[in-house]
Amino acid sequence: MRRREFITLLGGAGLAPVVARAEQAMPVIGVLSSASSRDYASGLAAFRNGLRESGYVDGQNVRIEYVFANEQYDRLPGLGADLERRQVKLIVAMATPAALALKSAVTTTPIVFGMSGDPVRTGLVESLSKPGGNLTGAAHMNVEIAPKRIELLHEVLPAEKRLGLLVNPTNPVSQSVSTEMKSAAIALGIELEVIEAHDDEEIDRAFAGLDGLKVGGLVIGTDPFFTSRAEKMGGLSLAVKIPAIYQYREFVAGGGLMSYGGDNTDSYYQVGLYAGRILKGEKPGNLPVQLSTKVQFFLNLKTARLLGLSVPLALSGRADEVIE
Repeated sequence: MRRREFITLLGGAGLAPVVARAEQAMPVIGVLSSASSRDYASGLAAFRNGLRESGYVDGQNVRIEYVFANEQYDRLPGLGADLERRQVKLIVAMATPAALALKSAVTTTPIVFGMSGDPVRTGLVESLSKPGGNLTGAAHMNVEIAPKRIELLHEVLPAEKRLGLLVNPTNPVSQSVSTEMKSAAIALGIELEVIEAHDDEEIDRAFAGLDGLKVGGLVIGTDPFFTSRAEKMGGLSLAVKIPAIYQYREFVAGGGLMSYGGDNTDSYYQVGLYAGRILKGEKPGNLPVQLSTKVQFFLNLKTARLLGLSVPLALSGRADEVIE
């Protein structure tokens, strides 16, 4: 054997264990999503951007394992417990149902959540400044501003005294959302008809049955399952000629009348930053929860014209974007 070949083989023989040890030492982040991969594409991209800014790049010095419940919320506790058994360094919770499931199922592994709503009110943490335990994260306002959607719809439909509220009964916060929405409706002299849907067939049936319920407009409750079908529901609301409001722009782009809600990309960017800090040794309970109060209002005047609605000039002037 030639000397050069011998050296090459000797080097190669020692390289495999080194590579194996490097791969084994690479920390693993588990990402648990309430929905599917396509539903949180923008949020996941924002999370990876924050993680990269904190010094970690997937496949280089950290590995990310994604687990998706595909809107089957009852699977979340088991999926979270499985991630902990696999000894990942930390778990990222995408959306409120995943965060609540992880709180009960995972007791030691650090958890960083991205969610819509107040983490204190939902029972995730004791306080925003000192979350304690193994949880921290970032939140954007959507659940708490849900009553504002009734007010906005009322500005367009001042004569309507009966509106619908679509909720997903499998979402753990749906009951509290319904209660708050009913209180807001009563203050405006409006009767609120609660409609439930937790799969595609029930969504189709809910929109098809709106005319029979004699509701003049529809408010859609905050839910990851609904978010993944925001554009579809916008089209359905236009097809059945019902003025409707949701939380994200995709709903308006699909034909819905209005949307009003927080921007989740900033929250998930903060989640990425926190994930990096925890990988470097900081404790989640010592990191204050980041709360974004930024909200966005989108209005589709083309839909308003097709529905025969006159939108007050003052209302359209408050919109972040008007679709003509």
